[in-house]
Amino acid sequence: MMKVRRYLRGSGRVLAFVFIASVIWLLFDMAALRLSINDVNSQLLKEQVIREREIFKQQSRATQLMKRGFKHPVQRVDFTVTHAGKGPLSSSVKLAQVYRQGGKKQDQVLGDKKMNSFHQQGEFPKTDPPKYVVSEHKEQNVTSKQGVPAKKKAVNLDLNDTKLEKSRVIDGSKKVMLPVVVSNITQVPPGVQENKHALLPTSKKGPIKTGDVVQNALDKIDSKTNEKIKTGAKESQPQAKEVHPVKTTSKPPNKDVKGKAPSIETEDEHVIVKSDPNAVKETTKPTIKLQAGEDSKHKSAAVRKPGVHKVFSLDITHAPRDANAVGQFGQAALIASNEDAEVRKRWDEGHFNVYLSDQIPADRAIPDTRPEMCAQNVVHDDLPSTSVIFCFVDEVWSTLLRSVHSVLNRSPPHLLKEIILVDDFSTRDYLKEKLDVYMSQFPKVRIIRLKERQGLIRARLAGAAVAKGEVLTFLDSHVECNVGWLEPLLERIYLDRKKVPCPVIEVISDKDMSYMLVDNFQRGIFKWPLVFGWSALPEEYIKTNNMTISDPIRCPVMAGGLFSIDKKYFYELGSYDPGLDVWGGENMEISFKIWMCGGEIEIIPCSRVGHIFRGQNPYKFPKDRQKTVERNLARVAEVWLDEYKDLFYGHGYHHLLDKNIGNLTEQIELRKRLKCKSFKWYLENVYPDMDAPLVKAEGLVFNRGLRKCLSLQKGSLLFEICDLSKQSQHFNYTWMRHVRQQDLCVAPQGKGSGFALQVCENTKPELRWFHKSSNSALAEHLIAEFVSHHMCLEAGPQGDSLRLNPCEPRNTFQKWQFTHYHA
Repeated sequence: MMKVRRYLRGSGRVLAFVFIASVIWLLFDMAALRLSINDVNSQLLKEQVIREREIFKQQSRATQLMKRGFKHPVQRVDFTVTHAGKGPLSSSVKLAQVYRQGGKKQDQVLGDKKMNSFHQQGEFPKTDPPKYVVSEHKEQNVTSKQGVPAKKKAVNLDLNDTKLEKSRVIDGSKKVMLPVVVSNITQVPPGVQENKHALLPTSKKGPIKTGDVVQNALDKIDSKTNEKIKTGAKESQPQAKEVHPVKTTSKPPNKDVKGKAPSIETEDEHVIVKSDPNAVKETTKPTIKLQAGEDSKHKSAAVRKPGVHKVFSLDITHAPRDANAVGQFGQAALIASNEDAEVRKRWDEGHFNVYLSDQIPADRAIPDTRPEMCAQNVVHDDLPSTSVIFCFVDEVWSTLLRSVHSVLNRSPPHLLKEIILVDDFSTRDYLKEKLDVYMSQFPKVRIIRLKERQGLIRARLAGAAVAKGEVLTFLDSHVECNVGWLEPLLERIYLDRKKVPCPVIEVISDKDMSYMLVDNFQRGIFKWPLVFGWSALPEEYIKTNNMTISDPIRCPVMAGGLFSIDKKYFYELGSYDPGLDVWGGENMEISFKIWMCGGEIEIIPCSRVGHIFRGQNPYKFPKDRQKTVERNLARVAEVWLDEYKDLFYGHGYHHLLDKNIGNLTEQIELRKRLKCKSFKWYLENVYPDMDAPLVKAEGLVFNRGLRKCLSLQKGSLLFEICDLSKQSQHFNYTWMRHVRQQDLCVAPQGKGSGFALQVCENTKPELRWFHKSSNSALAEHLIAEFVSHHMCLEAGPQGDSLRLNPCEPRNTFQKWQFTHYHA
């Protein structure tokens, strides 16, 4: 101890102090160095995690595209039932998902987990302007103790910072030779009360322009998404050696055109077309040219840019959504017993529950019924714009408004060029000035009025003629488009302009207006005689192609009411056959035309639209309805079915063979010009599971009483011992009911008992025989159609003659059997 004190005296004390200070300084320096190393390591680790995450996403996406697992779910919704006008509704909307395995169904109740943006809107404070919500598919719904849906997490797009320059353009003076009147009213006349379901949001400064607000939000998301994708691409592909130069073209945005645009009226007595002063011309986005070697004929002609983004799940409402409104969230609603009379009274207005429909909000929410992975799908930024065309005649007010609102509320505004309402000469007063006033709130909505009843087909042609979008989207006027419905359709056309996509058509009940899901893997088909129907994809086909529930489904025949098509391609195909009248058969005509002339029809499971299916067609036909549809189908058969048209006529349409169905020259020339494939190719490649035998029966014609077969030799009919190797004994029993060998048909000779061979001609009823047409005792007989009183073909007992005798069920000499029966 004394030694230590001695060392710390004088200079020793100074040395000790310096030593201790150096140690402390060294400790601090090491600590600082350790912190800096940790910062660098954490930054490097963070960058590595981000890079690995991007690589994993790309690999998993490629793996999903190349190797998809087989799943086969069937989705269904179990809704709580609400009472119209009977107090608050139960807000717990239960969604059920049923998985089909080996023909058995297992229900998995999802409860509130699958509720999406339709609950979000009901919770905004009344003092705030409406928020525009991008609904997340995997979001959970939280309910408060009172049973009212509580707030959920949502992407609220703050739009105060962004600005959007909108350019307006005035139409050129094109003379459209169609009997139409285009109505564009830009202001609501003073004194007219606006509908309570108006879409436009309002703030203290005045109305908010929905298109501007959402457009800014989407532009923000687009730019951020592109930056992330570009950054991820750079990080995940550091060794890229070759970069192709990108040529971009852009135009400065036009300034708003102030003042009212002059209206342009043609002198033609059938048409008055006014320009649309509210039409918005979109600024040209940067584009990239397709590389050499790509099949530009099958792709969209426009140059494209490569950016992608997730599908926007928009669901806009003009005010806080009333969670307790009748039919809200697609729920079923019941009517009180004292209201049944009113329901029945108004049923015939639309052949569904019009009384209930009028109580449901025009912008009600419906459940997001897409498969889960659809919300995560990406689409290209530079999708083509579309014109949505509704054709209607005397449509119910509330369903027409709900159809329009569903498109406005759930479509990205930059893709929705316009909505065209084609009024096919409606007679109801509310579809005239009142409709003009209501739709004047929405600059993108245009109304075309036909000056005489044209029918659905020509009404669609009138709408297509004035459409400005790159894509035509046809919808029925009693639908509700679901969340994310539009972009998946446009994406398919972006990838191949000859694809014609259709949404999954779900059901809106005609009785309680509830929104119901349909089974997945459904496709449109036809049965003879050209009757449209729905059919499930064969299980073997699904397994062989490793299909998932979100994969596009090849569709032999579209339903015809809801589809999108590239506008230029629509006219390249000759649009609809203008010779088709009013309604019926147009879906068959355009479906055969698309497939046989190089296109494809697909059902897109990630696009869903609800549709009111009615038990009766409410539309009036200028002529007889049945005759109109039959005539249309006969035109389709004559142009597109080739030798298979006999199957159409043979299923009950023989009476159309000698009827005038109009001039077909133009349609036949169109098919030749487009170099379309044969109907046999269509059956083999598009609809191979369709049963389409060219004859009903063929082979030897065996007589049960004589035990010999009919033979044709040197222009005469006789009997021989049956021999399959002899062509003279081979006959066909055709769909035209002919007993035929090559071009010769067996025919009775006048009213006598003799027979003759005549050149076959489909229009001659005297050549037709009933055979196997029923399960009666005369099923095996050949009954002459042209001769009255049931005369049957009978073999002579000696085998040396054929004659007509009155039909006898037990007479074996009147019973005939072909070797093979196909139908």
